[in-house]
Amino acid sequence: MYLQIISLSASANKLSNIQKQAEEYAALIMEELDPDHLGCIMIDNLEMLLLQAPAQSVKGGESRNLSHMLSQKLKPTQFDNPIRRCCDSTTYFLLDNWQRVWVMALWIGVMAGLFTYKYIQYKNRAAFEVMGHCVCMAKGAAETLKFNMALILLPVCRNTITWLRNKTKLGGVVPFDDNLNFHKVIALGISIGVGIHAISHLACDFPRLINASEEKYEPMEPYFGDQPKNYWHFVKSVEGVTGIVMVVLMAIAFTLATPWFRRNKLNLPKPLKKLTGFNAFWYSHHLFVIVYTLLIVHGQYLYLTKKWYKKTTWMYLAIPICLYATERLIRALRSSIKAVSIQKVAVYPGNVLALHMSKPDRFRYKSGQYMFVNCAAVSPFEWHPFSITSAPDDDYLSVHIRTLGDWTRQLRTVFSEVCYFPRVLIDGPYGAPAQDYKEYEVVLLVGLGIGATPMISIVKDIVNNMKAIEEEEENDLENGRDTGFNTTTSSSSTTTTSPSSSGHRRRDQFRTRRAYFYWVTREQGSFDWFKGVMNEVAELDHNNVIELHNYCTSVYEEGDARSALIAMLQSLNHAKNGVDVVSGTRVKSHFAKPNWRNVYKRVALNHPDSRVGVFYCGAPALTKELRHLALDFSHKTSTKFDFHKENF
Repeated sequence: MYLQIISLSASANKLSNIQKQAEEYAALIMEELDPDHLGCIMIDNLEMLLLQAPAQSVKGGESRNLSHMLSQKLKPTQFDNPIRRCCDSTTYFLLDNWQRVWVMALWIGVMAGLFTYKYIQYKNRAAFEVMGHCVCMAKGAAETLKFNMALILLPVCRNTITWLRNKTKLGGVVPFDDNLNFHKVIALGISIGVGIHAISHLACDFPRLINASEEKYEPMEPYFGDQPKNYWHFVKSVEGVTGIVMVVLMAIAFTLATPWFRRNKLNLPKPLKKLTGFNAFWYSHHLFVIVYTLLIVHGQYLYLTKKWYKKTTWMYLAIPICLYATERLIRALRSSIKAVSIQKVAVYPGNVLALHMSKPDRFRYKSGQYMFVNCAAVSPFEWHPFSITSAPDDDYLSVHIRTLGDWTRQLRTVFSEVCYFPRVLIDGPYGAPAQDYKEYEVVLLVGLGIGATPMISIVKDIVNNMKAIEEEEENDLENGRDTGFNTTTSSSSTTTTSPSSSGHRRRDQFRTRRAYFYWVTREQGSFDWFKGVMNEVAELDHNNVIELHNYCTSVYEEGDARSALIAMLQSLNHAKNGVDVVSGTRVKSHFAKPNWRNVYKRVALNHPDSRVGVFYCGAPALTKELRHLALDFSHKTSTKFDFHKENF
C-alpha cells in the first residue's frame, strides 16, 4: 500500500527519482514507524510524522528565530503630500540609477546638439528655399544616424569593455554591465533616425524638387543636374540604391533580432521556421558588414555636399570600425593559437551538456565571468557565450550548456553521437556583473534553472578560498607562526604590523563573509548538475559562510497535503542517511517557489547597516520583482541592497 501511495505522491509532484526508489522509501517508512516488525503502523505515529514541520536547511539556531524575524513589520514610510511622495520617488530613482541617467542624458544631448547644428546649417543654405524644413529634418536625422552607427559598435567591443571595467576607474561611473541594453537603445535611435531621414526625403524633399518652377529650381542644378521629372531619377542614383538596400538589410537584421524571432516565440509554419532562432539572428546581424560599406559609399555621393572634408560619414566610422575589427582579429588569433582539449563530457537531466576542458596557460578569469565557445563541427563561424562554472583556482575550465536553441541542440548531438571529441575553441574571459561579488561582505545569489551557472562558480570560489585559508593557517600554526596581528609598542609610538601569516593575508583580501544561494528549478533532475558542489559546501563549510537553498517548484508548497508524504520521506531519509530525497544532495530542498519578500527581509534583519550584493541570472520575468525588492528594502531598512543582473 505504501509503495503505491509513495508512487502516486511522487507522480503528483513530478519527482521521477522518488518514483524509481519507491520500494526503498516504503521500507524506510516501515522501519521507522514499525520498529517491532508488526506489519502495521500505528495511526498516532503516522500523524505525528506527517504533521511534523520539516526542518529546512537553515543552519544553527536561526530556524528558531526565523518566524519571529519574519513577523516583524517593515512598513514603507507614508506621505500624505503627493508632491513629497513624488520628490522622494524621483530622488530614490536617481540615487539607484544615476549611472544610467547621466549616460542616457549625455547620449540624448549629443544627438540633440548634432540635429540642431545640421538643422540650422541647412536652414541657411540655398536648398532651404526649394525644399524647406524637410531638408533640415533629413540632414539633422542623418547626422544623428552617422553618430549612432559609429556608437553602436562600441558596446559590443567586449575586450575593450572588460579592460575598462577591470583596469580603470570608469567602472564606478559608467554602467558597463548594461552594454547590450545600451546597444539596443542605440538601435532604436537608429530606427527613428532612418524613419525621419527617409520620410523627409521621400514624402517632402523629392516632391518639392520635382514640382518646383524652373526659376526656383535653377540654384539646385549644380547639385541635382537637370530637374527630375519623377522618383526614378532619385531611385537609380548611387544615393538612392545604397539608401534603399541599407534600409532593407537593416529592417531584416532588426526584425530577426527581436525576442519574438530570436527566441522562437512565433508559431510560424514549418518552412518559415528557419527565419527564427539564434542562428537567424546571428547571420542576419552580419549583414551590417554590407550596411557599413554601403553607408560609406552613400556618404561619398551626397547631392548637396561636394567638398571631401564636408563628407563626414567616414570620419564618424573610422575609429569604431577599426576598434571593432581589431577586437574580432584579437578573438580570432587568441582562440586559434591553441584549441582546448575536452577532458570530460556529461549529459544531465533537463537537456544540459557539461563540458570540462583544459585551461590555457594564460587564461585568467574571475568567478562570475563568461567566455565564448566555438565548435567547428557545428558551425565554424558561430561563437556563443556561456558562464564559466569552474572556479579560478580549479585546474580545468567548465561550462554547463542547456539545449534551448538550434546551435546548442546540434552541439549536444555532436558530443553524444560521435566516437571522438570534436575540436573546441574558446575566447575570453569577459566581464560580467557577478564578478563583483568580492566587493561585498554579504551576497545574495539567485539562479533560476540554468541561470545558476555563474553563481556556482562563485560558490566554488568561496569554498576554495575557505579551504586555502584553513590550510595556510594550519601551516602557520605547525611552523610556530603567530596567526594573529602583531602589535609592537615603543616609547615613542605604537605601530601595528600587517599579519604575519599568509592565511591572514588571504583572509584580508577575501571580503565575503556570508553568502546566501537560492537556486530555483522546475525539475528534480536539475540538481544533478551541481550535486558535487552542493555536497562539498555541506561538508567543508564549518563556519556557516554559505547558506544553500534549493527550491523544486514542481513540488506542492510545504504544508500542502499533496506534498506531506514527500516532506515525511525527506525528514526520515535525511535523518538516517544525510541525503535529501529531492535533490539527492546533503542539502535539504524547499518546495514550490520562494517568498522573495521574506528572503530579503531575513537578509536585512540578519545584516543591519550592511551593503548586500544581489546577483541574479535567469529568466527576465523575475528581474523586475527582485530589483523592486532590492530598492524597497534599501529605502525601508538600514541594509542597502545593490541589484545586479547578468545581461550577456
